[in-house]
Amino acid sequence: MDLTTSLQIAAGGMRAQGTRLRVVAENLANAQSTAQTADGVPYRRQVVTFRNVFDDAIGANMVEVARIGADPGEFQRRYEPAHPSADANGYVLYPNVNTLVEMMDIREAQRSYEANLSVLETSRTLLTSTIDLLRS
Repeated sequence: MDLTTSLQIAAGGMRAQGTRLRVVAENLANAQSTAQTADGVPYRRQVVTFRNVFDDAIGANMVEVARIGADPGEFQRRYEPAHPSADANGYVLYPNVNTLVEMMDIREAQRSYEANLSVLETSRTLLTSTIDLLRS
């Protein structure tokens, strides 16, 4: 594998983790949102799924986002009879977003992004050193 291939692989990993970070941030932003009406449904947590794809152009496996889908988990129910979105029994549906899980996902995505960035920086340094040696 040459250095440009490693640059492309690392960049693909950074794109995939960047998408994951965006989705997790959206989940956190909507963690306390409710439906507009009593019979409506609140925000549903989104989950990123990755897949491995062989790139013929570079001859290597790349990671990419396969899909962004809704988490089918149950909504949280809270008894808040004064809330405008409360149903006839006084319960309000809240998103199926667990902030602790989202924070762990952010940390994992951040570490993966940083690892890919480190590969990118190392490859760039090696390419620069090779060019400098060729000039000498």
